[in-house]
Amino acid sequence: MVIEMSLKRIGVVTAGGDAPGMNAAIRSVVRSAIHYGLEVIGFERGYAGLIRGETRTLKARSVSGIINLGGTILKTARCNEMKTPEGIEKAAETLKEYRIEGLVAIGGDGTFRGASELYRVSGVPVIGVPATIDNDVYGTDTTIGFDTAVNTALSAIDKIRDTATSHERIFVVEVMGRERGFLALEVGLAGGAEIILLPEVQFDMENVCQKVRSAREAGKTSEIIVMAEGAGDSREVVKCISEKTGYQVRLTVLGYIQRGGIPTAKSRILASQFGYHAVELLLNGEKKRMVGIKDGRIHSIDLDQSWKIRKELDLEKYKLAGILSE
Repeated sequence: MVIEMSLKRIGVVTAGGDAPGMNAAIRSVVRSAIHYGLEVIGFERGYAGLIRGETRTLKARSVSGIINLGGTILKTARCNEMKTPEGIEKAAETLKEYRIEGLVAIGGDGTFRGASELYRVSGVPVIGVPATIDNDVYGTDTTIGFDTAVNTALSAIDKIRDTATSHERIFVVEVMGRERGFLALEVGLAGGAEIILLPEVQFDMENVCQKVRSAREAGKTSEIIVMAEGAGDSREVVKCISEKTGYQVRLTVLGYIQRGGIPTAKSRILASQFGYHAVELLLNGEKKRMVGIKDGRIHSIDLDQSWKIRKELDLEKYKLAGILSE
């Protein structure tokens, strides 16, 4: 590794929606940086706090006992101001005021869009660390928090199936995913859902109802339908199935429980690897990159690619889920 000896102080920020494993990533960034003799400044409450200069100095002991905690000790917030030239300018001024020579931004594609603009205006190198339960960031096979969210939703669906089986009902389970269906697909496949509804795959309610009827005719007495929130109005789906089939249908919206909770081992390990490599990239003199994992190996891509290029859903998994639900 080529160490950039001029580097003395870096910043770290968590922005956008929280994801289990963000704390593990913060811990990794801080301890990796300290290992190489760097100071670390944490910006609180996402980009909003960065703009306002809400900071805390992070030492090795500052991140003790947080690897197993969900959420983020630095807090996070949505920041519309960061979408404006004025907001970017203010953030750049904060970086200059606190003598920040490199920034690690932990979050999703919105976080990276802001980070790219911040680099363009400030000239301060920025490294993105992908942490989102949506898993929709291009350039990485998986993101920090995704595995935890899948297991959280899966645990809930396993319990719902007990009631569905006992009462011979159909349950529509809505999971997060306003624009993408990565979470719904993974949960649906792992949970043995009879039907999976995704924003990326068009569906016709008449076909959905026919699948339900065919399942009953084949001897099934209950069904689980996993639906991404962005695939449509789950209440209308429940109403339509109930009216067209005459079967009992219930809706469960899992909501924000998918964002919280103790991160899985996979999320913690990924966060630890990403945090370390983010610091390493800064020390190597990189200016604008995102850490990712591809085929089991840690790598990096240009930060702009992470939010400009659409990540493709694995439709082979969708096809498999359909075959196994028959």
